[in-house]
Amino acid sequence: MNGLILPPKGMADVVLDTDTYNEIDDQFALSMLLLSEKKLRTAAIYAAPFHNEKSDGPEDGMEKSYQEILKVLDLCGKAELEPVVFKGSRTYLSDEKTPVISEAALDLSRRAMNYSSENPLWVVAIGAITNVASAILMNPEISEKIVVVWLGGNSYDLPGTKEFNMMQDIPAARVVIEKSRLVILPCLGVVSEFRVSKPELERWLLGKNPLADYLARNTIEEAERQSDLLCWSRVIWDVTAVAWLLNENGKYMRCVSRPAQLPGYDRAYHGETIGKELTYVSYINRDRLLTDLVKLLTDDNPAKLTEGG
Repeated sequence: MNGLILPPKGMADVVLDTDTYNEIDDQFALSMLLLSEKKLRTAAIYAAPFHNEKSDGPEDGMEKSYQEILKVLDLCGKAELEPVVFKGSRTYLSDEKTPVISEAALDLSRRAMNYSSENPLWVVAIGAITNVASAILMNPEISEKIVVVWLGGNSYDLPGTKEFNMMQDIPAARVVIEKSRLVILPCLGVVSEFRVSKPELERWLLGKNPLADYLARNTIEEAERQSDLLCWSRVIWDVTAVAWLLNENGKYMRCVSRPAQLPGYDRAYHGETIGKELTYVSYINRDRLLTDLVKLLTDDNPAKLTEGG
């Protein structure tokens, strides 16, 4: 499990584990996956749990995310993928040994068996990683048949792990870090550089097509609800996890191999390493990635409006 993991060459089968209703960035990430069909084949989509001011609890967050996934599928002209959208965990892990049974975890535990170490199933996770950890606990054999690309935790150079995806389910994070081949995208200190501003959203996305319009309006409304500043930018974190799969020759980000650290139950790193390396994203080329994202959402979108429409 040591050594730098490289993005897939050729067509790759991907499952996306997403708390889509939690924020405004999962919708961008899901859209990027669906519209990158020349290189990425969407095998399944899992609704992940979350709990904040947008949900009454992890189950409610998961149910809302499931509905939001279906909405984005429709906007992308991909409604035929609805049969491979699965509801995920209704609670978080209680410990590091007991899985939470869900449609998503069951699907991953079975689906991954069709792959191998040399030809893995790519698991992009952009929320609490309960579903993925549960699948591994249910069927440990899949650990060598998948590569997990997870947006979780903050930079190792910052104190603590008090990042939303990780701190919701520390047992799940520890399971996945210990037992899977892992690419990790740290939030604060790395992915936090991937920001978009209101003028850019208005210039490049508003009015271009139904999908781009929804993404732009959703982002602007959420940002202005949370900020009274005239000048603001919004991190669209989750795009980077999908973009890693398309990171040919390092065009979007740089990666290094670093010793894997387990988060403590106090939500802090204490230098607890486990004798394995993970692939660690250390830098994001914001302008290049945003440019290609805009082109994908506007030029190649099958739901594109007719001229003047």
